[in-house]
Amino acid sequence: MVEISIVIPMYNEAEGLEKLFSRLKPCLEKVTTDYEIICVNDGSRDDTLERLKAYHKQDPRIKIIHLARNFGKEIGLTSGIDYTIGKCVIPLDADLQDPPEIIPELVAKWKEGYKVVLATRRKRESDSWFKRKTAEWFYRFMNSLSTVKVPHNTGDFRLMDRIVIEAVKKVPERTRFMKGIFAWAGFSTTTVYFDREARAAGNTSWNYWKLWKFALDGIFSFTTVPLHIWTYLGACISLLSFIWAIVIIARTFLFGIVTPGYPSLMVTVLFMGGVQLLSIGIIGEYVGRIYTETKQRPLYVVEETIF
Repeated sequence: MVEISIVIPMYNEAEGLEKLFSRLKPCLEKVTTDYEIICVNDGSRDDTLERLKAYHKQDPRIKIIHLARNFGKEIGLTSGIDYTIGKCVIPLDADLQDPPEIIPELVAKWKEGYKVVLATRRKRESDSWFKRKTAEWFYRFMNSLSTVKVPHNTGDFRLMDRIVIEAVKKVPERTRFMKGIFAWAGFSTTTVYFDREARAAGNTSWNYWKLWKFALDGIFSFTTVPLHIWTYLGACISLLSFIWAIVIIARTFLFGIVTPGYPSLMVTVLFMGGVQLLSIGIIGEYVGRIYTETKQRPLYVVEETIF
């Protein structure tokens, strides 16, 4: 067992590797020389793997997990965590938006006795206004629905004690929202704040469509409230329909047969059709995830490990 394990999922990060290691390693050296840096090559299409092998020859503490294809960041992070042997583990993005310079501060809090030390963004000026606001709305919405509270403005960058990592490794689910899984584990937690930097090199592979699907994974993985909402909405609509039926019967008895209006009929039909399709869609999201879990496929396939 080593003192610290750093886990870095990578996808087409060759351009920024020199900056990454030149900043990361001195920060770790301030704390201990007994560390490992586990780099997960998640199906990169550039020469990330070849450059990682060169760095490994220079420093065997840089270890490589080469996945057979691109499995996505959440699975890449999971595979790296599975291979760690550190007393504490720190996930880190390769783009250096989460600065490694605060690692000594994270470790200091850990040595005070905390099992989880969150690295929370004080400022996110490198992100667009729209991205900041949608992230804020997502965290508020998800935390209002779920009993597992995901910290605001906190990504995967954090320190976790080995006891936390062992708890996280017991979570077998295939659709993984790692921020939620980390929060689900619990344990004594404190926070360190930092200002988020701009990406050091390359371009992000995330777009708004991927972020939208990622948000859905988070919501549907940690709450069944959307299913309950449609139960209550259906009950309300049924009650209103019953009341409206009584009104129609009363008008018929009092004023005779009245020809129903076409606009009101169409509005009712379209509204009910929309509600039904939306509710079926939400049920489909849960059923799809159940289908994924029942197949019991491995989370990832490792082509090569260089340790």
